[in-house]
Amino acid sequence: MNQIKYIFSQVIEFLNEDKFRRIVTKYDGDRYIKHYTCWNQLLTLIFGQLSRSATLRNVVIVLQAHSEKLYHLGIGKHLSRSNLSKANEQRDYRIFEDFAYYMIDQARQKRASKLFDFEGNVYAFDSTTIDLCLSLFKWATFRKKKGGIKVHTLFDVQAGIPTFAYITEAKVNDMNAMDEIPYEAGSYYIFDRGYNDYARLYAIHKLGATFVVRAKKNVRYKRLLWKRKLPPNVLSDSTIQFTGYYQQRDYTIPLRLIRYWDAENKREFIFLTNNFDLSALEIAELYHNRWQIELFFKWLKQHLKIKHFYGTSLNAVKIQVYVAIITFCLVAIVQHDMKLDLSTYEVLQVLSVSLTAKMHLRDLLDQTNFQNDKERSDSSEPLLFDLNF
Repeated sequence: MNQIKYIFSQVIEFLNEDKFRRIVTKYDGDRYIKHYTCWNQLLTLIFGQLSRSATLRNVVIVLQAHSEKLYHLGIGKHLSRSNLSKANEQRDYRIFEDFAYYMIDQARQKRASKLFDFEGNVYAFDSTTIDLCLSLFKWATFRKKKGGIKVHTLFDVQAGIPTFAYITEAKVNDMNAMDEIPYEAGSYYIFDRGYNDYARLYAIHKLGATFVVRAKKNVRYKRLLWKRKLPPNVLSDSTIQFTGYYQQRDYTIPLRLIRYWDAENKREFIFLTNNFDLSALEIAELYHNRWQIELFFKWLKQHLKIKHFYGTSLNAVKIQVYVAIITFCLVAIVQHDMKLDLSTYEVLQVLSVSLTAKMHLRDLLDQTNFQNDKERSDSSEPLLFDLNF
């Protein structure tokens, strides 16, 4: 008798089903539900993410083609397009949001690393816009004939894991999302130019955290102090005071301005920070690592299905985004726990064509060989956890 489980069944063993069921009980998610439970819904959506199914119809067609396996896959025998659609529209998205943050905590604990010599967590914050058809997503107004949402994300640079996601309509200004960040004293927050809100940056300073933000070219200031001996590529390192009316009103104390020349890309960067202890090169290195969040957004859009949604309500969209994050963390945990010499993208690529195969997961992933490192590095796909800066 063949006791080997399907690949998908082995992958979902890395999920904490008891924790998920406690969250479901918290929100009465399975109240009056007899067959197609929240757990069945979660596994269906994860299968859709891993198999790269672009639409709800595709998810159901693929799974119904394996109808004799649905029970053993954990999805149950009552999957239908109407059941899945109704579940996405009606069940509380907070169930999947809470479980996403639980998975984030698990992945961060496992993948914690030390990229920098100083203490404290390092976060990058940015947003990505996902276009939507306004005729279908009427609540997601953006422009006159265009709809969309923004996923504002706080990304743990050292663990390579998103730690916080805030979903809004695309028309919401990025700076407004800064109010939702769960700041930590002693941590470092990296922002791009779109976050030059000096009142909010001053609030970060008062909390005892460090910020590094790329300054706008029209920033008005006077230099109070400056360093004369500078390391290579550092053009200036000064203590400044804002002179613009609104800037001076919102940020009342001196801060640090660094001009840095990126020799590789032949361009100048201007950084503002409240940290006077790190060297100018360390500040530049902090900002350089901000690009990990850009790679995460690229990875998320290309390989987890959030560009095409399985429902048109805000509730359905939020469920799908949070399940995408759950799937991301699940693959990262599998990669870590099995000590794989494969990138997260490579693990996802292998799983996407093997979910209903019957073999040991370790055997499947161990037999995936790459001829040499050049084959990996030449790929156009972002190897999110294999970045060397």
